[in-house]
Amino acid sequence: MKTKYTLAIHGGAGAIPPTIPEDQKKQYLEALEKILKYGNNLLKKGETALRTVELVVNKFEDCPLFNCGKGSVFTYDGGHSMDASIMDGRNRECGAVTGITRIKHPISLANDVMINSKYVFLNGKGAEEFAKELGYKFKNQKYFDTEKRYEQWKRVQGSDETALDHNSEFAAAPKGTVGAVALDIHGDLAATTSTGGMTNKKWDRIGDSPIIGAGTFADNSSCAISSTGEGEEFIKNVVAFDVHALIMYKGLSLKEASEHVINKVLKKGIGGLIAVDKDGNYSLPYNTLGMYRGVATSKGVFKVNIWE
Repeated sequence: MKTKYTLAIHGGAGAIPPTIPEDQKKQYLEALEKILKYGNNLLKKGETALRTVELVVNKFEDCPLFNCGKGSVFTYDGGHSMDASIMDGRNRECGAVTGITRIKHPISLANDVMINSKYVFLNGKGAEEFAKELGYKFKNQKYFDTEKRYEQWKRVQGSDETALDHNSEFAAAPKGTVGAVALDIHGDLAATTSTGGMTNKKWDRIGDSPIIGAGTFADNSSCAISSTGEGEEFIKNVVAFDVHALIMYKGLSLKEASEHVINKVLKKGIGGLIAVDKDGNYSLPYNTLGMYRGVATSKGVFKVNIWE
């Protein structure tokens, strides 16, 4: 058994100016540190990468600061619609859900789709019927309401305008999509991504977070990836898989591959990603003003930041 492990997390990338109030910055950094410490302890004790990234994202989904679970943004009709995906680097098994409205931890439902069904991707009513069969407890939609998200939605309510947290107009609001990627001491990789989507989104819009290869990817032969940003662009460019492909087919390092995709393939201001490779190296590139992120390793690295 190996002793090497690495964990990377993110809480969204976007127009996060260094001038945000100190109390707000402290709030986010403390939340990231707490979640990172929790995941680091799991890996240190020998927990699998797959279980660790699920449990870490559960913590994000319980935190109203981030756009997932409890802190999800409001849709056009004043509700909440959440998406999530998970992937196991050992065998490329994966699970995803979209249009989730009453499940506290969408990432765990995605994991159950992977483990307890013959499918990869379930949507809306069907996904929640599947959850009911598994004994999930359902939340009232009000559970996911937060005052800041409501105020954010009210500013565009009734219009055709949609907004990601990554837009500067919403820089003062809690930030977006979350994810976790890990290499465990068994040498296995895993990735997860979870989101509440886009403020005021219509027509059951789906971004990259639940789409394997765009928002999430993991393969033990290369790396584990979780993306955050303007979902449509990540889908068009198959971002997560592209990083894997550059490593496998061109022999690029994790750093070279991930930075190429973020800085050369995507337009500036689109987003970022977190990545861990099979050797425990990590990369956290972004092309926006900032990204809420953190990394912990068995070598003693432990840091959270926004801009550095």
